[in-house]
Amino acid sequence: MKKVMIRSSLGLAVTLASTQLFASGFAINEQSISGMGVGFAGRSSSAEDASTVAGNPAGMARLKQEQFTVGAAGIYADSEIDHARSTLGGSNEGDMVPLVGVPMGYYVKPLDDQWAVGFGVYVPFGLATDYESGYAGRYWADKSVVKVITFQPTVSYAFNDKVSIGFGPTINRIEGELTSRTINAANPISGGDGQVKIKGDDTALGFNVGILVQATDKTRLGLTYHSKVDYKLDGDTKVRNLRARAALPAFNFKSDASLDLTTPESVDFSFTHELDDRWTIYGGSTWTRWSRLKDITVENSGSATATALGLGTITEEQNWHDTWAHAIGASYKLNKQWTLRTGFSVDQSPTNNHDRSPRIPSGDRRIFSVGAGYSPTDNITLDFAYSYLKEESVDVNLPSSGSTTNKGAYSATYKNSAHGFGSSLTYRF
Repeated sequence: MKKVMIRSSLGLAVTLASTQLFASGFAINEQSISGMGVGFAGRSSSAEDASTVAGNPAGMARLKQEQFTVGAAGIYADSEIDHARSTLGGSNEGDMVPLVGVPMGYYVKPLDDQWAVGFGVYVPFGLATDYESGYAGRYWADKSVVKVITFQPTVSYAFNDKVSIGFGPTINRIEGELTSRTINAANPISGGDGQVKIKGDDTALGFNVGILVQATDKTRLGLTYHSKVDYKLDGDTKVRNLRARAALPAFNFKSDASLDLTTPESVDFSFTHELDDRWTIYGGSTWTRWSRLKDITVENSGSATATALGLGTITEEQNWHDTWAHAIGASYKLNKQWTLRTGFSVDQSPTNNHDRSPRIPSGDRRIFSVGAGYSPTDNITLDFAYSYLKEESVDVNLPSSGSTTNKGAYSATYKNSAHGFGSSLTYRF
């Protein structure tokens, strides 16, 4: 029997959940709306509300009142596909990222002048892409949905009024579903597309740890380490309408699937400097160790049909590289009720020109943000933010994979952009 190799990507889809959803569909920065307004500059040093649980747990020591912050962000991404060529034909409409909502919630309670405890629920990673059914590159990418939710109990300790530390173990729940297409061998037109759907989930532990230093009366410095997280996703692979030859009946089968995956650690350093009673400036840089991701391997077991068709082990080369993100921002206290914010950031993509696929058509990006905080009373603050992201144009150039994979050649130029909107409520007891 002629083998048909389907290079599905549960691992790829899940891994992308840890690069930037707001940056063309992958890791999510939106854990703080007040931080979003300044482009996430000062992420580990600002400590303006309870969302510091995620940004820097040491910042809880600065919050002298019991409080909670709840909010959500909405992200709308747009992709324009130009100069598309496919040996198998099809459409290239783009707009494969649906509107995505990102919720968040935090609580902080000071116990005394030194100790504080807190808890956070937020979405650090996510992926949602869905091409039209006749998309020309559907044999390389079709639909991917990945969701990660993190629960973080947290504690902080202030040594004095200058230095504090914080620590929070993270309980991370990940769920992924990937649908891909495969051309049936010998005669793809009469045989019709086959479909592969892979689902998996896992719960894994990590941690966040940080330090906050009041270097001068006007300047704070923050450093936060977000640990790697080791996942072992277990799920299943379902294959429908797969034909090894056009004259043979279609295969429909289900196989157990597993994937070992490590999402990378990151380090964030930032500063917050109060110029005067009205102006504050923020800056920061984040390093992420994406070079851990060399390849993705999915193991399918429990099905003799999967083994016979060459679907026992599926490996995809990634060869990602470490990335840096840099941000600068400012806020202006207009009066007692209103604070205005703005920020600008640049962010590298971990992908490379050789291995880039339509599932991750991501390039380096620039993000402009504005925001505002409104405090109608001393114990209530409403925060609002808007961000516009523009990526550099990137090329996808995938040669035909040969008779065993039968994907056909596909090339295109992607121009990605995104709009982000967010609001949150902070209540102090």
